[in-house]
Amino acid sequence: MKRSRNIRLVLIGGLSAAAVTGCGPGNGNRAPLSAENVYTNNFYVPGVGYYHAPFRAWYSLPYNHFDPQTQRYFFGGQWSQTACQTITNISSPTAQVAQQAEALRTDIQRGGFGGSSGFYAVHA
Repeated sequence: MKRSRNIRLVLIGGLSAAAVTGCGPGNGNRAPLSAENVYTNNFYVPGVGYYHAPFRAWYSLPYNHFDPQTQRYFFGGQWSQTACQTITNISSPTAQVAQQAEALRTDIQRGGFGGSSGFYAVHA
């Protein structure tokens, strides 16, 4: 029986998504954030925020957050009158964004002396 490469790619993508879901903050697994991993929309990291897959970065509000007072949606660091509609719901952050996000997270304890020498904002 000949196996299709497309099916294998879909299965690998599905397994990756399942692995990311298993790394949520509620289960005690605090895997390092990296550009090699994939994250789904609204993957939350304490101290960093919510991942917006189409924009490959973390933001302080959830993806497509709706503000009833302004009647606007938040995505990718901006506000819009319409929600972002895209088929991208899983992606990998850039190496720089992943490094900055890892430095900001508050769900892990770091040892050592002193404090940090600088502050990095992943995205507002």
